[in-house]
Amino acid sequence: MRVLITGATGLIGSEIVKKCLEKNISVHYLTTSHSKIEEKENYKGFFWDPKKGEIDSSCLQDVDTIIHLAGATISKRWTPQYKTEILESRILSGNILFNAIQKNKQQIKHFISASGVNIYPSDFNKNYTEEANKIDETFLGNVVTSWEEIADKFSVLDIKVSKIRTGMVLNQEEGALPEILKPIKLGAGASLASGKQWQSWIHIEDIARLYVYVLENQLEGVFNAVAPNPVTNKELTHLVAKKLDKTIWLPNVPAFALKLILGEMATLVTSSQKVSSQKIEDKGYQFKFPDLESALNDLL
Repeated sequence: MRVLITGATGLIGSEIVKKCLEKNISVHYLTTSHSKIEEKENYKGFFWDPKKGEIDSSCLQDVDTIIHLAGATISKRWTPQYKTEILESRILSGNILFNAIQKNKQQIKHFISASGVNIYPSDFNKNYTEEANKIDETFLGNVVTSWEEIADKFSVLDIKVSKIRTGMVLNQEEGALPEILKPIKLGAGASLASGKQWQSWIHIEDIARLYVYVLENQLEGVFNAVAPNPVTNKELTHLVAKKLDKTIWLPNVPAFALKLILGEMATLVTSSQKVSSQKIEDKGYQFKFPDLESALNDLL
């Protein structure tokens, strides 16, 4: 089996590459940086530039499945210019892959696209399954909707499509967890906004394993990539503090203060999505880290 991965050098992508190589799945990857192109056993890089519409179409040779993770990070300040980049990076990269497959008549059987739980409207009570049809009417909701619309296009090429709606990925070196750790280590940790907002999270190892599970079992459709036990922001903050032998004594950081500091990005930490993992579990996937305690014990 050979897979083409976009975003292969990122947080999730690099972990998926590791899992693929462990299982002797050959990896082609696309990169916008010539310096990141390398070739070794079962691992080969190819250049692309979605902004210019450039792609080395030989990346598709003998590829069965595409795992599409590429897209500008949402963890950088959302200026009007950068918001355009967040959206366009997902649309342009998806379109260039679609056109390359169509033009070269490559026999791709399966397209697995990253997506996000931010597609679900903020709610403190609902438990969201993949069948939820109401879309969040925020910038992030629009981004994820556009992302999924691009993925759905591949079905007209008679390709199976899977969309992986990812929650907050916990990793000790990158992403949300180091940002949560910083103030707590300094003794200045606090819950955010009401602290009651749900955080649907997943351990870095589980998100990588889940992608490979969808790949190997050729699962089609939408899947929530979140651990079975979401927590509130308050629960998350206090459990991290406990693991570090720290005390949370400061009052919650008010929502208006977060808006002043982060601007529109504040929705990343104030919105509430309690998301179910039942569908992927029913397909036989078993989480290695189903609860926050086990995840933090491993990561910290």
